[in-house]
Amino acid sequence: MRAHLGDQLVIESPTTGTARRDGEIVGLHHPDGTPPYDVRWSDTDEVTLVFPGPDAHIRHTEHVPGRAHEPSRPGTDEASAVASDATPPGGAANPGDIGRRVCTERERQGLSREEAARRARMAPDYLAYLEERPADPSLATLIRLAAALGTSVEALRGAGIDLPPGQGHALLHPQLRDLGPDECRARLSTHGVGRIAVSTPDGPAVVPVNYEVIDDAIAFRTAPESVPAAAVGTDVAFEVDHLDEAMSQGWSVLVVGPASVVTEPDAVRRLAEHAHTEPWAGGEREMWVSIRPTRLTGRRISPADR
Repeated sequence: MRAHLGDQLVIESPTTGTARRDGEIVGLHHPDGTPPYDVRWSDTDEVTLVFPGPDAHIRHTEHVPGRAHEPSRPGTDEASAVASDATPPGGAANPGDIGRRVCTERERQGLSREEAARRARMAPDYLAYLEERPADPSLATLIRLAAALGTSVEALRGAGIDLPPGQGHALLHPQLRDLGPDECRARLSTHGVGRIAVSTPDGPAVVPVNYEVIDDAIAFRTAPESVPAAAVGTDVAFEVDHLDEAMSQGWSVLVVGPASVVTEPDAVRRLAEHAHTEPWAGGEREMWVSIRPTRLTGRRISPADR
């Protein structure tokens, strides 16, 4: 069966020949039009993955008497994304906002696409499509994804981005425990965004910076005369944390130690070459500052052991 966007998918009863269900095709996942399809069912307006069997057939829109072609509605489910299924220039994937958030949450949970798709009751190929192409999935799809990833629909849609973290409810029986050095290092990982506390002529200041972990030291880029540059030559505090709003738990890691400018050319070149990202704040930031930990502590809030 060769199908096109907007065609009608009809699944008939093998005994009576009457249609058991019909809907409009709003997504195609293979170049030759073979399954799976995304279908907006006429009775639910919901988009569902369909693997047509021998009782299914395609009615091209122009061949259906009295039925005008219905263009995919902007912002409706996978339609707008699948309609522009062409590969971007250079062959690179071009994920949308939801796709990036889904991928980030999945990787944070340590789930493969296959496992996440199984939990969300969808095809792995469709989950890959959502992560790699701009899409606006249905509410039903987002609810299943949020449940599978331990987050919320609002979080996948980016709601609350302008609000401070931690506005969710606290656990009924929280447990606060200390993290050991190895656990702290694991949570610092290889890079990220943390906050550095420094003293300036105008008083104390706390500034977020992109950081790298190199040889057990914290390194970040800044500009001379900037607020983070005030850390040089002093003992500073550097903190990284994460809150899981959906699960009402989180952790924080605190690094304390002297900060110094990295001046050795090979060390500077190594830092620049292996940096995972450019500074989010942009601009010219070529001065590398290193914090050598003398104290590494952390705490975690989680449900109390039962």
